[in-house]
Amino acid sequence: MGNINQQRKPPLDSVREDTIPIIQEEPVCASNNNTVTPQMGSSLKLNEDNEEVFYKFVILHAETDINEAMRLKDLLQDTFHVKPGLIFAEMPAGQHILQTLDNAVNGSAWTILLLTENFLKETWCEFQSHATLINSINMHHKYNTMIPVRPKDNYLPRDKTPFPINLFNALEEKSPEFNLLVERTFQESIYQKHYATWKAEKERMEQREI
Repeated sequence: MGNINQQRKPPLDSVREDTIPIIQEEPVCASNNNTVTPQMGSSLKLNEDNEEVFYKFVILHAETDINEAMRLKDLLQDTFHVKPGLIFAEMPAGQHILQTLDNAVNGSAWTILLLTENFLKETWCEFQSHATLINSINMHHKYNTMIPVRPKDNYLPRDKTPFPINLFNALEEKSPEFNLLVERTFQESIYQKHYATWKAEKERMEQREI
């Protein structure tokens, strides 16, 4: 996605088989000439105090949906004031693809799956959804933080959506209740709870390194 992690496939021995189901096909992650790719490192990785940023949301998306993911990110930030957020293509490059996904999910309060027709065409999207789903089940503080979103154009119909994702209530941009549901979903009080958990975990890890 973007120019991150180009044409990389998670090796089978990098993840336990009983935690994340590995898809053994080649994920589509390379950039193409028809897509506007965000500049790597341009995302809000550090704040003014040179500390890591805990995002309100990260959008996981198909390679061909980078522009649509950027539009949704801008909509949430500018219209609903849910920020800071980022899309997966903005994640810094240089790490293993699984580590990048882990950083994206654990470094944000909510994980958004952008459900378009392209979602089923890319194996990497299937892997993303499996990993995020398992994370939301196994980690108590991540419960109910996976948010499927169907955009107004080229959305993935419910009858084509994989069954596990249909278990989650999706936000549908064309729905007349979309605005209300966005406000109910991305609540500041919930974000602060996730931020406190993330910060406490970072401090514990830093103590271990001393």
